[in-house]
Amino acid sequence: MLWEWNRTNSLSEAMKMPSTNGHGPKRAILYARVSTQEQAAKGYSLAQQLEALRGYAAREGYEIIEEVEDRGQSGASLERPGMDRIRDLVAGGGIAVVLAQDRDRFAREPAYHYLLKREFEEHGCKIHALNDRGDESPEGELTDGILDQLAKYERAKLAERSRRGKLRKAREGKVVAGAVPKFGFKYNASRDNYVVDEGTMQIVQSIFRMVGLEKRTLHSVKRTLEAEGVTTPTGNKYWRTRIIRSIVLNDVYRPHVYEEIEAMMTPEVAGRLDKNKRYGVWWFNRERISRKQIAESSPNGRLYRKTAKTTAKSKEEWIAVPVPDSGIPREVVDAAREAIAGNIRTSSNGDRLWELSGGILHCSACGLRMKTSVTRKATKRYYYYSCKKHHEQQDTCPNRKTYRADKLEPTVWELVSELLQNPEQLRADLEEMIEQERESTRGNPHQETKVWLEKLAEVDRMRSGYQEMAAKGLITFEELGVKLEELENTRSGATRELEVLRSRRERIEGLERDKDALLESYAGMVPQALDSLTPEERHQIYKMLRVQVTVGPNWRVEVTGALRADPEVCNPGSAQKRRTGTTSRVGR
Repeated sequence: MLWEWNRTNSLSEAMKMPSTNGHGPKRAILYARVSTQEQAAKGYSLAQQLEALRGYAAREGYEIIEEVEDRGQSGASLERPGMDRIRDLVAGGGIAVVLAQDRDRFAREPAYHYLLKREFEEHGCKIHALNDRGDESPEGELTDGILDQLAKYERAKLAERSRRGKLRKAREGKVVAGAVPKFGFKYNASRDNYVVDEGTMQIVQSIFRMVGLEKRTLHSVKRTLEAEGVTTPTGNKYWRTRIIRSIVLNDVYRPHVYEEIEAMMTPEVAGRLDKNKRYGVWWFNRERISRKQIAESSPNGRLYRKTAKTTAKSKEEWIAVPVPDSGIPREVVDAAREAIAGNIRTSSNGDRLWELSGGILHCSACGLRMKTSVTRKATKRYYYYSCKKHHEQQDTCPNRKTYRADKLEPTVWELVSELLQNPEQLRADLEEMIEQERESTRGNPHQETKVWLEKLAEVDRMRSGYQEMAAKGLITFEELGVKLEELENTRSGATRELEVLRSRRERIEGLERDKDALLESYAGMVPQALDSLTPEERHQIYKMLRVQVTVGPNWRVEVTGALRADPEVCNPGSAQKRRTGTTSRVGR
């Protein structure tokens, strides 16, 4: 959120105010501040503060010059539009006192309070709070200073107790409720976990279906949701691709079997769950967020901007909380994640869809994904792909070329569209790729899965046995701790192996699903029909074929994926030459 204030104008207005010169009523400014959190937690209100201040000013015979408010502003900083207004008025002279209901309305930091006091004194002005304890003597100032420090200490202790309370709640398997639950859920009656909201969860399910099964891009999903009038989780009619991405990557929608959930949580939490059900995971304590407000100069005066810095915490600090199953099949969730796994944030390039974005195009020199960029000359825009290192002005990659999108994209499409015109060859290539994926799976996957599940069951039996031995005094609690740690290591290894097996199985299922969709929708189309496909449809086909493209400084383009055994290699311009019956393809 941004706030604007013209300090120059306010200063000139203040300087026009006549000074009392000791005659007439003393002029006062009333100041009220409330942060959003305080108003919600403590019932503070600006109206209540101002009402108390007006009563005090009337009793003391002050003339109120102005009432200044800071709504939704933290007292941890002096960068506030209302406080800037007061400082300008005081600097103009003629103000006897600035009144606030509590000392911490001026500032929560004692140092800031002292700074304001000395600054105002230079202009013959005092600051006074209705809860001041001391007088203006050195002893009185010492008293207020000590009490300010004690108040700061108590606030820190309250914050620490609140943090610990949230951690304890999460470790007990309860959701720490925020302003709104995750999209598709609502809070239960006690607001410590989720229940599925059938209406919005249908929207979430459609997002996963479009991304995971239909292989649509995030931009395509965004446009579809907006066209259908679906509002965002916050009620906005315009979606952002980062919102859709965050939904796809959130574990609250990914079903986990009991054995997986049990490995993430304490035995007390896992023991309350139904072993025959699946659960999503709501994570707590994954990151640390530091917020502050800064003021910047602008042609229109002061500009206030809130910033937030997010720092990821180590995975050992994360706390997993089980939530109800979203009802979305796990294979659909994983397919959606795989579809966007190579995506990177692109530049601000209007509404253009980059056919080779999302991890398809790579630099042949360093192997990194290509970035996109746009340049404007007069009224025309030019679109380019370039190596990420070159784009970020790094000198570690020799490939410093930029590649015109309108030349590179048709080159790649020529190779792929030719393959689509031969359905039998396409089917053979796809089946070969699926068979290679199967061969890469060692042994019998079903038998291996059974072995690891039995290993997990054995771990549970042994843990119960060790605990019973400790209860009978047959082993010490130190020995019990060593045994349980060994069992936990075994459990973690078994869980990892099961995850590998599951990922391989779901990848093969995804390949078979995409094979059927490609053969049904696109294979055998005539060249004219293929050329009429939209960039979005081309991008979707690349994803289904697992196409990977590399390009180097010599414009050598290499395309791999569900293609013939050897990679396709060509030079730019072949797409235009194909229509004349010639190509510049090499390396076949």
